[in-house]
Amino acid sequence: MKTRNVEFIMAPRQPHYVGDGFRVHNFIPGSTRTTMQRMNPFIMLDYNSKFHFEPTETPRGVGVHPHRGFETVTVVYKGKVEHHDSHGGGGIIGEGDVQWMTAASGVLHKEFHEKEWSKKGGDFQVAQIWVNLPAKDKMSTPKYQTLLQKDMQKVSLQNENGYVEVIAGNYEGTQGNASTFTPIHLYNVRLKKGASLPLQFPENYNTALLVIEGSIIINDTEQVPTNYFALMENKGESFSIKADEDALVLVLSGEPINEPIAAHGPFVMNTREELLQAFDDFNRGKFGYLEE
Repeated sequence: MKTRNVEFIMAPRQPHYVGDGFRVHNFIPGSTRTTMQRMNPFIMLDYNSKFHFEPTETPRGVGVHPHRGFETVTVVYKGKVEHHDSHGGGGIIGEGDVQWMTAASGVLHKEFHEKEWSKKGGDFQVAQIWVNLPAKDKMSTPKYQTLLQKDMQKVSLQNENGYVEVIAGNYEGTQGNASTFTPIHLYNVRLKKGASLPLQFPENYNTALLVIEGSIIINDTEQVPTNYFALMENKGESFSIKADEDALVLVLSGEPINEPIAAHGPFVMNTREELLQAFDDFNRGKFGYLEE
């Protein structure tokens, strides 16, 4: 089986704030090589690398704003996030938890550091991925999935060398709990120093890795340090990752949605006309109501 090689390795860009609670490095669409079309179905990846927030009585975050045409997937590594949306979804997720919000036909939502956590402050570390929806599903009914750490499907590696946590898709026959509209594999891989893991995805799947902790070597040749992003070529299927220190890696691989992308701000549709309709529907209050 042909080896899949690294296409390029991307250092974290200068961070910027989303609202006042998310200090993020943008990786998708963070360069001319990680455009929405190239990375589809992963059309955005913002990563709040580990950052210490001081205590506050007023939780930091992002106020009410709309989305249509895609899903937001928030993976918490440190801290706590509270979310509410106009379709009734929401709740609090903590370390190791994931929230998967399908905006689809349109929601208003807000997300903040959880109130009690904010009062104490601490290290905060979160990845947010936007997952595109195919045209036939963009106007489907919004929904919300809470994926708690205690319920995550894990595959232990030999000799207690770590595990693969399957958020979506499957690994070695173990199926993640998230339901998806198109084929997507999303894992957290934890490896002890010196441990290696073979991975295999269909050649046409857009595949990338984000190193959350530690450092890894891909195919025994390419080193990827903490907070760096590695994009894999769409040639070959199998590759290996090895931890040259204890490591935690977010692995993304998905079948591309080969449809036009028309994106502006919080809306991702297929045509300019659909974008204009989204703005019009939002302005007319068709996304529901959510208190600030």
